[in-house]
Amino acid sequence: MASSFLYAGARTPFGRFGGALAGSRPDDLAASALSGALGKAPDLDLARVDDVVWGCANQAGEDNRNVGRMAVLLAGLPTSVPATTVNRLCGSSLDAAMQASRTIETGDADVVVAGGVESMTRAPWVLPKPDRAFPAGNTTAVSTTLGWRLVNDRMPAEWTVSLGEANEQLAQRFSISRERQDEFAARSHALAAQAWADGFYDDLVVPVPGVELARDESIRDGSTPDKLAGLKPSFRPADQSGTITAGNASPLNDGAAAVLLGSESAAGLLGRDPVARIAGRGAHALDPQDFGYAPVEAAHAALARAGIGWSDVAAVELNEAFAVQSLACVDAWGVDPGIVNARGGAIAIGHPLGASGARVLATLAQRLADSGERWGVAAICIGVGQGLAVVLENVTSGVRS
Repeated sequence: MASSFLYAGARTPFGRFGGALAGSRPDDLAASALSGALGKAPDLDLARVDDVVWGCANQAGEDNRNVGRMAVLLAGLPTSVPATTVNRLCGSSLDAAMQASRTIETGDADVVVAGGVESMTRAPWVLPKPDRAFPAGNTTAVSTTLGWRLVNDRMPAEWTVSLGEANEQLAQRFSISRERQDEFAARSHALAAQAWADGFYDDLVVPVPGVELARDESIRDGSTPDKLAGLKPSFRPADQSGTITAGNASPLNDGAAAVLLGSESAAGLLGRDPVARIAGRGAHALDPQDFGYAPVEAAHAALARAGIGWSDVAAVELNEAFAVQSLACVDAWGVDPGIVNARGGAIAIGHPLGASGARVLATLAQRLADSGERWGVAAICIGVGQGLAVVLENVTSGVRS
């Protein structure tokens, strides 16, 4: 089979819940990221885009009815460009990239844009339909922002615990202390702030029209473990072993991200050389409450398919849903923590669910291109017990083995 390559990536700044992007519809955010990625290939005839594969975890509000297709239309692409929307919750846009890469490798496409979007601010409340006409009682509106909703009674209770409680269980299982979690979170903020100061994100982040937001809104430059230690646990009281706080978990966010993928021959269409080859893909599933640990085996599968091991890997981008699950994965992999999220992670940058997979993939490609090192892994945990991972091989000049 042919190979697939990542040519470029672009994303919006990630906004805080109720923050600067609160007035931006998710389909408009998606269009901004899509246009940003395609803008990296100014020679491309947009009619030559074979498909757009888009991720979104909600799809209950303004992101409904195939938001990928809506983004194509709002971005001004020819109406002949098709699009689909996929939903693997937090992994949606990484799943989109994986699906797009397979399409290219089978020869069904030369140029595909993959990405994702989420507006957690604008996620609507939903009402279940009544069992009968004209009910006399009250009904409850359910938030679609995050977590389980309208749960099937047949689901075992241990599967449907909150995301935070699930990760408190991980903290107990692996004896990961509150102190380690706060240290990890403070590092995320410090590295993200430094990456912005260094200009690392200047070429990856594109503006949202009509919005004055130049940097990810959730980054707290002055975060320290001591400051984070003062926050109260969010899911369990401290005297009941609660360790997870608003400071060592990812926030609620709005944003979109995209990657431009293509075949080797697509370089001629795009007018630019590829940055990285999609070398391996992996998916893994386990008990729903253990979802934070699922990237461990997903990454092992992706590495096996790439034909390499952890000793070959120079860079890791792991979406930081919670500090505790990130630490559990890094510990299990046995990698140098210094190569993980060296430009900050989701605890600082933010985690707009459907966009995060494309963000970590584009960030990984940029890190490899900057460092000249050869191999990297992008991974993400997914609610309801899943994980995804992709191995990238740097193909830019000056690659170091």
